[in-house]
Amino acid sequence: MSNATPIHRAPDDPASRQALALAGVFQAASLVDELTRNGHADQRSWETLIQATVDTNPPSFEAIYGGHPNNLRQGLEMLEALVGRKQGSPVIMRYGFSLILLMSKLRKNTAMLDALGESLDRVQHQAAHFGATHENVIANLGETYQETLSTFKHRIVVQGDPAMLQSPMMPERVRACLLAGVRFALLWHQQGGRRWKLMFQRSALRRALDDLR
Repeated sequence: MSNATPIHRAPDDPASRQALALAGVFQAASLVDELTRNGHADQRSWETLIQATVDTNPPSFEAIYGGHPNNLRQGLEMLEALVGRKQGSPVIMRYGFSLILLMSKLRKNTAMLDALGESLDRVQHQAAHFGATHENVIANLGETYQETLSTFKHRIVVQGDPAMLQSPMMPERVRACLLAGVRFALLWHQQGGRRWKLMFQRSALRRALDDLR
């Protein structure tokens, strides 16, 4: 990743780890909204998501998001809306919760998990040659999403400018973002995140967000 920041010590408390993983989910949701409305997305946020998706075997929790919470700052800002501290975009919130729902369906489908893992292993080898954000890698990430997660009955319907949605590489970039969102949703679940906690334990999330500022 360009302009890399130093690796910081991973947070010890589960709430902070859950907040960082959840930030990845909502950063993906935010970038999908940016891409489909404006045709571009914040480069640092984009690189963080794609690198996290391509690297299937990171050495540590903090390595997943590049070692600094600011790499997930866009997602952390979305969580401020989730806990009621600011006004949030209904579209981004819908995307975020849809990604969590997709993750829950994926966890119950062993065959799809295996297929997804095999596909990402191939993409990782390709990224080692071309670089994680190369068009060929993004195209394969998009294809991976299309062949796996998009086959569920529950599908994420993306809104946006029709001209943007039909521009070259846009479908692939959007699908790569959605795949990254599911990757972070899985990480969130692995760290103890649950949907019911978002309703009944928001105070813990608020404290974690304060600690990550």
